[in-house]
Amino acid sequence: MKRKVPPLGVVVHTDVRQRGMKHRARARWTDPATNRREDVSESFDSAEAAQQWLEEKELAARTGVDPGQTLREYVEAIGDRWSRSIDPTSTLDPYSAGLRLRVLPAVGHLPVGMLTAGLIDRAIDRWEVEFGSSTVKNTISALVLVLDEAVRDDLLARNPAKNRARRRTVGRSNGAADVANPRDLALPDVATLDRLVASVVAEGRDECWGNMVTLLATTAMRISEVSGLMVGDVDLAGGIIHVQRQTYPGRGGLVTKATKGRRKRTIPIIDPLRSTLESLVSGRDGDERLISGPRGGVITTATLRDATKWDEVVGRLGLSGLVRHGLRHTALTWMADSGVPLHVIQRVAGHTDPAVTARYLHPDMKALIEAGTAFSVWWGQNGATESALTDAPRVAATMGTGPDLHVCSSGPVLVPVGMTGFEPAAP
Repeated sequence: MKRKVPPLGVVVHTDVRQRGMKHRARARWTDPATNRREDVSESFDSAEAAQQWLEEKELAARTGVDPGQTLREYVEAIGDRWSRSIDPTSTLDPYSAGLRLRVLPAVGHLPVGMLTAGLIDRAIDRWEVEFGSSTVKNTISALVLVLDEAVRDDLLARNPAKNRARRRTVGRSNGAADVANPRDLALPDVATLDRLVASVVAEGRDECWGNMVTLLATTAMRISEVSGLMVGDVDLAGGIIHVQRQTYPGRGGLVTKATKGRRKRTIPIIDPLRSTLESLVSGRDGDERLISGPRGGVITTATLRDATKWDEVVGRLGLSGLVRHGLRHTALTWMADSGVPLHVIQRVAGHTDPAVTARYLHPDMKALIEAGTAFSVWWGQNGATESALTDAPRVAATMGTGPDLHVCSSGPVLVPVGMTGFEPAAP
């Protein structure tokens, strides 16, 4: 049964009467549309609770929002307002499904003002047992958008669902340790990539699957961006690929639109990719799709998975858990390992936040060992002698200890000059 709420702008008359151990609160007003007197009442155990209930009715008349309504009632009241900022062709359907199938059954019966980060965490705990990470993230994202509206309507002081998708674990666990670094999702080496390409071609019985894997692992593009490429986007003479659109399954069928964030970018063509691109563009018009499936259709992450028996292939190669997006991680990781600067990798990836790109820059074990060797060589040529290192504690003991003492292994001791610089200590 729908709660009776005073219309916006009406004058609400209130009173509380004690009946035995109960306190009965009543709110009365005149409906401006029908000119009829309306009222609503409820009993409470205390006068304070009754007064709070009446204040909620008065607030509803002033703001048009009922602060005591449940989340389900609030969602029905705001309609599609929560979803107006999201893409109706891609994210609307999974977000709406998350809200309808998971959020409302779990916490829809609770008053909006009762929702806390702790309650939401408990709901997420249950979802993680049953659903994968993408499903859980879509569900949380929908809840965040709804509660953002509740904050704007002054039903909440802050959004308790914010950042809940960044918990240590999100989604069904397979028992393995959480992957904190995208480098861990990449292929280990080029030889493994070659075996993967050969395997998907053999399973899918068409070169298009191998071409798709090759492009993903050498350009760091998303699969929707590769699917959106036209022959004219490839500039072999200039050595670059123009990335300006993406194609993917969306509401009503395939959707072609600008890239994520509407950011056009260019990607360098490396030599191992050149022969593949030459065969794909040879004798074709610029407005033809660069790469298509065996029957001319668009290759999506789902068709690549199904046509090549992806899960079986990566399992045989010892790469269980590798997903198609891992090929993008592969390209970015190998670019970082080859010494490509951070700002260049960021442009290639299309990241807006350099901190996201920087996650690929952590050196692998081989790079760490090589760094240690290089530092040892430098130290042998320019560093302190053994006697200087041995004498350092004696110098420290002579001059005292503490944060103001600085021992320079290849020169005189430096002492602070005020707060701005250093000067050599007297011999």
